[in-house]
Amino acid sequence: MKTFSATPADIEKKWIIIDAEGVVLGRLASIIAMRLRGKHKPTFTPHMDMGDNVIVINADKIQLTGKKRSDKIYYWHTGHPGGIKQRSAEQILEGKFPERVVEKAVKRMLPGNRLSRVQMTNLRIYAGAEHPHEAQNPEVLDVKAMNSKNTRSQS
Repeated sequence: MKTFSATPADIEKKWIIIDAEGVVLGRLASIIAMRLRGKHKPTFTPHMDMGDNVIVINADKIQLTGKKRSDKIYYWHTGHPGGIKQRSAEQILEGKFPERVVEKAVKRMLPGNRLSRVQMTNLRIYAGAEHPHEAQNPEVLDVKAMNSKNTRSQS
């Protein structure tokens, strides 16, 4: 028996929509990363972009467990001497671009190579409930129903 290796003709991409309201960040990010890579498919091939297109809505209503909302710090460097900057997860979620928290969590769960940068282009994150992808007829993926630990009532 030969090992199956997918070719571009074998790849079938679906559109999936996930509502992030009340879902724990790390659990959501791992599910999204698995879907982007295509590891949920029996025809998974590591060197091909065969994952689905994922739409995440209500990214501003994501939940973090414990004291991560105030204690989790995101760092970046401006490139200038002494240019290290930081912002807490709470500041980012209450700021102009709250979807960046979900984006960073997913990006850091993918391998750091050229293929994962291509796979990240299949992810679309929106802070509110509106999205411009109705024409693609996305299937709803209910992350809350998968496991009771995926949700959190209050933080």
